[in-house]
Amino acid sequence: MKTNSTFVLFLILFSQFVLGQSVEPKKIHGKISFDSVSVEGVNISNITAANSTTSDESGDFFLFVKEGDVLVFSAINLVTLRKRVEKNDLTSSLMQIKMTTKSIDLQEVVIDERSQISAENLGIIPFGQKKYTPAERKLYTATSGGGIDGLLNSISGRKTMIKKEVAIEYKEQMLVRLDYLFKPDYYTETLNIPEEYIRGFQYYCVEDDDLVASLKSRNKTLSQFLIISLAKKYNKIIANEN
Repeated sequence: MKTNSTFVLFLILFSQFVLGQSVEPKKIHGKISFDSVSVEGVNISNITAANSTTSDESGDFFLFVKEGDVLVFSAINLVTLRKRVEKNDLTSSLMQIKMTTKSIDLQEVVIDERSQISAENLGIIPFGQKKYTPAERKLYTATSGGGIDGLLNSISGRKTMIKKEVAIEYKEQMLVRLDYLFKPDYYTETLNIPEEYIRGFQYYCVEDDDLVASLKSRNKTLSQFLIISLAKKYNKIIANEN
């Protein structure tokens, strides 16, 4: 009786060993993206098998996994993502991973929070009235002028010129936000932008609609994410010029 029990136990242990040996890790190909943009530098850790890798400049990565393994995707500017490897992941030609950014709002730049003197407080203009920049006031005056004045403004191209002033003024505001958000050493040490090219790179950045939108929404993380991609493109432009 004891011999039979020992034999059954041996069969159970042997079958578990064989099954464990038969499941070999498979090398999978994955691609990480954020808002349809490939993401470089994301850490991918297989916490089950204790192996890891990092996504390349195209967002691609390769990793040995087995069904049931747990993968963790992490980066400084992105929300950490966990995924359990399913059977179809092993048979698929590409594992698509979509990540999201951490939203960190920037505080508005305030020159003096104690100052209570304003045109509204003094009763010069009503509270809540739209405030125009100098260029916007010129455009409003040129546009709202009716009759012969409006016609002359259109003919002379004054409105077109003022619109350009508004656009330039807006870009200058975005440049100020860039100066506030990123210090000079960030451009040279992190983005590898030569010091003499920093201002040119900033002008290059404020032409990008996505980056400008992130600056307007004061989303620091998204701005960092986008400016890294722009820096790579700009450095290529510099290299080609030289």
